[in-house]
Amino acid sequence: MYLRNAWYVAASENEIGDGLFPTTLLGEPVVLFRKADGQIKALEDACPHRKLPLSMGRLDGDQVECGYHGLTFDSEGTCTRAPTSARIPARAKVHSYPLQVRYGLVWLWMGDPALADPASLCEVPEWGDPLWGLSCGASMTVPCNYLYMTDNLLDPSHVAWVHQSSFGNAACASEPVTVTETANGVIVSRWMRNVEVAPFYAQFVTFAGPCDRLQHYEVQFPCQAIIKAVFTPAGTGHDDAPMHEEVFLMNSYNFMTPVDAHTTRYYWFQMRNFDPDNDAVSRRFDEDVQHAFAEDRAVLAAVHKGMLNPRTAPINLPSDAGPIKFRRELARRIALQSAEDQHASESLIASTAT
Repeated sequence: MYLRNAWYVAASENEIGDGLFPTTLLGEPVVLFRKADGQIKALEDACPHRKLPLSMGRLDGDQVECGYHGLTFDSEGTCTRAPTSARIPARAKVHSYPLQVRYGLVWLWMGDPALADPASLCEVPEWGDPLWGLSCGASMTVPCNYLYMTDNLLDPSHVAWVHQSSFGNAACASEPVTVTETANGVIVSRWMRNVEVAPFYAQFVTFAGPCDRLQHYEVQFPCQAIIKAVFTPAGTGHDDAPMHEEVFLMNSYNFMTPVDAHTTRYYWFQMRNFDPDNDAVSRRFDEDVQHAFAEDRAVLAAVHKGMLNPRTAPINLPSDAGPIKFRRELARRIALQSAEDQHASESLIASTAT
């Protein structure tokens, strides 16, 4: 179901305080905490004795004590104390997850720890650039499978109906899209020429009159999206030529973390090429984007519920070309990972037998 050899957002950095923070990723319970030096660590949220969540215990310095029989684990998952046993059982250990903190988010590697490469994290080239403003965004829980969210983020056309008062307008209804497969995912994009500026963006653009608008919807495996919005005076929109001096640029970074087959945790932030130090602009971005994403949430929750009904099969439209390509390649990668895991397991069994 999941591509495990990948980085997933477990929490916002500011969510991890002085205590134990439980969460779930890819169906696995995890507990996060800070050591005394501020470093964040992540362990399997289950004591190996009777699988009581460690998050129901307590943080003792840099160690986690189980709230059932006091088994205590260091930040790497090694048991350091077993009060009710004469010695520490050999199997008294819990899984420790490779972890990175970047862009204000806590990322966990959910697969083989030996393959955890920080260089494979999503790149945000504008991060820290003083010419770009940051809207810190937020997070929300969406009651749907994460693939319905990747579908949504590879579908520019939906804004014409779901986001009529914000990201969309009539211009977004029928303009054809270009679908491009990359080494890391799928891009769906289109230029819309000589159109009205959509409501959300109209409050920020500095030019008057119609625009050329680029919608760039990119989802990278397994479930990270970069949405680029370009608004430039009509007649000045080009892929290769220098940008107009009044061009509006917004790059929205979106991260979906599957909780389980029916629930997804959604994190995001936006970068913009204007008013980098204007807190009022950042607040408006945050409020309006939160409202628009709440519209998505309502639709996707209903889609998930509707797709569980087996009575009639769903149909696809031409606008589904990008999501279909993404799902097929992701399924291929998951199947390849499963085959590699099976081969490794069989090799281990064979070596043990001999």
